Amino acid sequence: MPAARESLLDAAYTALARRPWSAVRMVDVAAAAGVSRQTLYNEFGSKEGLARALVRREADGYLAGVERALAGPGEPGERLTAVAEWTSAAAGENALIRAMLTGCWTERLPAPPLAPVPSSSPVPAQRRADGPLPSPRDFVRLVRDRAVTALTGPAAGPAELTRPCELAVRLALSCVAAPPGEGGMAHLIRAIAPRETA
Repeated sequence: MPAARESLLDAAYTALARRPWSAVRMVDVAAAAGVSRQTLYNEFGSKEGLARALVRREADGYLAGVERALAGPGEPGERLTAVAEWTSAAAGENALIRAMLTGCWTERLPAPPLAPVPSSSPVPAQRRADGPLPSPRDFVRLVRDRAVTALTGPAAGPAELTRPCELAVRLALSCVAAPPGEGGMAHLIRAIAPRETA
């Protein structure tokens, strides 16, 4: 039932964009997704289960965007800039991502409990919905570790990359709250990014 699950999550996300989570009704989410309320409860168990799955999906989507940015072309600084720009854009467009990255949950949003998460999990997102959700500290670690893995090469190993990658992630998060000025994200990242050597 993956199609029904995604439809329900899409409907919940749309409902959340229109009204606070406390006013989102399960019957309306089910109707918008074109399934029965029983199907919704079978899939998520409760409104809290739906909230956890929705937050999990948005977290996974954000991390997939990080992976795409890191897989792009360019030197390490350019790829870290792409991650920082993705972080800023994703947080600007998606209130759930912004809340997950900053820890600033408003009363409009569902705020499922957070707990430390492992760096990687082989369990599909669908079955991880009931598992722990990343805290802002977890996101820093998760993105930093992905960046270190993607950028490790002959010019720089993990030991040399860990600090600049973490600084880049923390700069990106600070730009969510206070957008950068002249020169933008690239100017900030360039000052800390590892450089390729010929």
